[in-house]
Amino acid sequence: MSENDVVRGRRAALVVIDVQESFRHMPFWSEADLPAFREALLRLDAGCRQRGVPVVHIFHVGQAGPFTEASGYVRALDWLPGSPDVCFFKHTHNAFSDTGLDLWLRRRGIERLIIAGIRTEQCCETTTRVGSDIGYEIDFVSEATLTFPMTHPLSGRSYSTAKIKEHAELVLAGRFARIVSVDDCLAALGEGHA
Repeated sequence: MSENDVVRGRRAALVVIDVQESFRHMPFWSEADLPAFREALLRLDAGCRQRGVPVVHIFHVGQAGPFTEASGYVRALDWLPGSPDVCFFKHTHNAFSDTGLDLWLRRRGIERLIIAGIRTEQCCETTTRVGSDIGYEIDFVSEATLTFPMTHPLSGRSYSTAKIKEHAELVLAGRFARIVSVDDCLAALGEGHA
C-alpha cells in the first residue's frame, strides 16, 4: 500500500490561513513572491473544490493596526475565491485555540488538514504544529504559503523567504506534517474525495 493510498482514506479539509487584506497594509508587505503564491493557492483551492474537499477560511483579528475589525481590512484579498464552507476569526497564531475549528472538523469526520496561507513560519506553521498535536494528519503545502524576508533581532542576519520556507519545511517534515507540492497534494486526494 502506497502513502497516497493511506492518504486517500482520510477525509480532508483545505485550511486557508490569513489570506487577508490586513497584510497589504503592513510595512514588511512585498509582492515579490505574490504571483507564485497566488497561482499555487488558486490551483490548490480549485483542485480541492473539484474533489469535494471542504474549504475553510481563517482570518486573524488583532488589537491594533490593520488587523483590527475596525480597520476594515480583516477580509479576503480580492483574488481569493469566496464561498468557503466555513469561515473563522482567530485571535492567536494558531487556527484552533479560540475559533471552534476543531469541533467543526470533528463533526464532519475530517482527519487530514491541508494547510496554506500567510505567513509560512507564523500562523501556518503554528496551526500545523497544534493540529498535529491534537490528532490531525497534516499536508503542509509550502508553495501555497507566503512569507516575507526577516532580520534576526540579535545577529542582524537577514533571511530570505526561500530560507524561511526551507526552515519551516525542515522542522515540520516527518514530525508534524508531510511537506507536499500542490500537484502531490491533489494527486493524493484522487479524483473523488467526498
